[in-house]
Amino acid sequence: MYAVIKTGGKQYQVEEGQVLRIEKVKGEVGDKIALDQVLVIGGDSLKVGKPFLEGAKVEATIKAQDKAKKVIVGKFKAKKGYKRKQGHRQPYTLISIDQIQG
Repeated sequence: MYAVIKTGGKQYQVEEGQVLRIEKVKGEVGDKIALDQVLVIGGDSLKVGKPFLEGAKVEATIKAQDKAKKVIVGKFKAKKGYKRKQGHRQPYTLISIDQIQG
């Protein structure tokens, strides 16, 4: 069984037991979270929401709260003496999918 969920402005296809990296959500390591914006549940039969399925949810456990690798952003204008350098580390949450209910 699989499901398509929406979180952090993105959509993910998930299955039970899968480890997934999503945009940061509130919670501590080991906390259980419920993702209730379920778009599709598939398997033997396909259930499609308009846009979300009523009463469907995906339960997950937070495995880590961390930041991604640093991305360097540089700006440069030729012959103007203009240079800027800035780094960015995007926070993320590592979750493990426990159960799909629908």
